[in-house]
Amino acid sequence: MEAGETMSIGDSGKVDLEFVNVTHSIIDAINPVLHTPEGAVVYGLDKRMDHTPVIGDPIDMERFREIGREGEGVLCYIEDCTNANKKGRTPSEKVAREHLRDVLYSIEDYDGGIVATTFSSHIARVKSLVEFADDIGRQPVLLGRSMEKYSGTAERLDFVDFPSDLGMFGHRKSVDRTFKRIMNEGKENYLPIVTGHQGEPRAMLTRMARGETPYELDDGDKVVFSARVIPEPTNEGQRYQAEKLLGMQGARVYDDIHVSGHLNQEGHYEMLDALQPQHIIPAHQDMSGYSSYVNLCESEGYKMGRDLHVTRNGNLIQLVD
Repeated sequence: MEAGETMSIGDSGKVDLEFVNVTHSIIDAINPVLHTPEGAVVYGLDKRMDHTPVIGDPIDMERFREIGREGEGVLCYIEDCTNANKKGRTPSEKVAREHLRDVLYSIEDYDGGIVATTFSSHIARVKSLVEFADDIGRQPVLLGRSMEKYSGTAERLDFVDFPSDLGMFGHRKSVDRTFKRIMNEGKENYLPIVTGHQGEPRAMLTRMARGETPYELDDGDKVVFSARVIPEPTNEGQRYQAEKLLGMQGARVYDDIHVSGHLNQEGHYEMLDALQPQHIIPAHQDMSGYSSYVNLCESEGYKMGRDLHVTRNGNLIQLVD
């Protein structure tokens, strides 16, 4: 199915599954909607409200508003609460692209090594890094298993058109051969785009930080993190350690060149206004992480235990008799 398409599921002929186009840190994202005789069930994970995405179509708010007002309306909305404690609205990916452009252009004249890292699945961000590398006179090269896998797949499926000479290397031996070539030909001529934005122990950037690759970091070399730390203790610890190791080798870190893939508070208000759901189920957080979204929903007239249901994975909730 493509975004915008609907198919009938089950034997009754009374339940339809629809995919609605949304925007997120990955391309080709959708929110599934189950249309039932009692109303629609909208599964709202994961998205942000991006009207100017770098790749793909904007979020289909017109369709969400239609779903909220047709038939029996929305019986239940299951929503991602990740950024419900943050004021305002989540910026567009175009904002992150311009931030990244500004950072890379500002170090255009640096004659040493520049290394960048981001989510391998964030094809729009990888696309921007590849384009800006060329703008500042450096050859981009994608290094790491997941970087090769995601970008190669996106290119084969025609989501992105990378330069024909863009190198993508995932196997460790081929990555190390590429690092040797970069060192021989001059770090100032390349922009390696590598895995390891969360400090994962076996990722390329972490290996570089530990001195386990042929790529040698020198005093003043730049490391651009076009990603935020995923708020989880293991990730936070690994990222902290990776940055410390990079610093011990003299690298200078450019941090947090990113926009979230999740709705801030104003996006949540807009979704509630569009869908006008009868029931809401917060998701994608632990119990403490639900509190901001619960407060937001209560300010819109919902009530815990009546039409606002805080629960855990695996529990059943009966909404209609």
